[in-house]
Amino acid sequence: MTEHQEKSAEPGTLLVIGSGLKEYREYLVGPMSRRARAAGLELLLVNNLRPTWQREYFDEIVVADVFDTATMNATVRGIAARKHIVGLLCWDEPLVLDAGLLAAELGVPGLSERGVRGVRDKERTRSVLTAAGQRQPGFALTADLAEARAAAERIGYPVVLKPRAMGASIGVVFAGDAAELDAAFTTALAASQVDPGPYRASVIVEEYAGGPEISVDGAVHKGEYLPLFLARKYSSDEPYFEEVGHVVDAADPLLSDPRLLAVLADAHRALGVEDGITHTELRLTDRGPLIIEVNGRLGGDLIPLLGRIATGVEPGEVLFDVAVGRRPDIAPTRSAVAGIRFGYPEQDCRLEELTLPKPADSPGLVHAAPMAPPGTVLRLPPGGYLARHSFVICEADTVAACEQRLTAAAALVDLAVSAVEPADPDAPFAMPAGLLDVDR
Repeated sequence: MTEHQEKSAEPGTLLVIGSGLKEYREYLVGPMSRRARAAGLELLLVNNLRPTWQREYFDEIVVADVFDTATMNATVRGIAARKHIVGLLCWDEPLVLDAGLLAAELGVPGLSERGVRGVRDKERTRSVLTAAGQRQPGFALTADLAEARAAAERIGYPVVLKPRAMGASIGVVFAGDAAELDAAFTTALAASQVDPGPYRASVIVEEYAGGPEISVDGAVHKGEYLPLFLARKYSSDEPYFEEVGHVVDAADPLLSDPRLLAVLADAHRALGVEDGITHTELRLTDRGPLIIEVNGRLGGDLIPLLGRIATGVEPGEVLFDVAVGRRPDIAPTRSAVAGIRFGYPEQDCRLEELTLPKPADSPGLVHAAPMAPPGTVLRLPPGGYLARHSFVICEADTVAACEQRLTAAAALVDLAVSAVEPADPDAPFAMPAGLLDVDR
């Protein structure tokens, strides 16, 4: 028997790269683990931190610096030399590119090399969709202020400036005219420098597209796009676009809108996405739905959990199915509305104490949790991002009722804060440790 035949005779291994934080990703890992064990597969995690809660779900855990490409590649190739890898999963935004390329190298289901490059790089997304005939805003990739000024003049104000490959609306800034452009570029460029990957230190300048914001999480099986759930996004006022909440309605009429579904399916086909789960953000403009970005992972901000509450579709099981090449069952088993509201301070501060409501304290409250420990300095843009101290999740029968319940539950969050010195305008922007994980 050859070495390849011996490995193929072993129980298959489903490889997961990066677990994320317990509060934000355990709800995915549990069902995925149960599905893997029912199929007789081993579940192996490669993670940058020593395991704690992950031990319950994984058969083997390898600790390695997955944020270093060379280390990740060597680690995964070493595992593949001793295991029969049948699937590879990753939902951590900075790791998606390397993980997607490794899946293609190993010959297991994945976004494809072309697909993962197309969704990880916002500039490439714009270029591919434009070439495919999809309506896209005017845009330009810039590396310095002079290029940004010239691009904005060519595109026409107002414009939006954003890092080439960040998530959670970090560093996304609105500039209404030339007087606002310089500060907006400085903010976006500073945010882009946090990205450890190949797309750092570059800013996209693009035409502003007005209209309500939505996101759609969908599965892709052998090129077929399958929408799972749609979230309506609530953002802060311009010039920054911090995400303050989302609402998922299982009966949202947009889920059956043929124009929207065609835009989504055509975009994934053009980008070359083959297998996986994506999170697509769009604006509902007066000329129709316009794709803002496509991400090669499930949505952050606990949107997939809202989807599960609202529709009964289990995102962890869908993750498993697409990773091993199965067409997932996406039929809803319930119809409800679920929403999340994030708590932000009114100004920069140090969080001293936080008291959260319990489900019995407020109608429809499903869960409330802290997002920063006492002692954390929370800074609002442009000095910092994701200055969230907590979140509440509520369920209801209608969108209006869910919004009312979110407002009532959020009002019960009690926090004590203390003053901090103003942010240093020359220092890198601040972000509480671990919070980016909510959008990975």
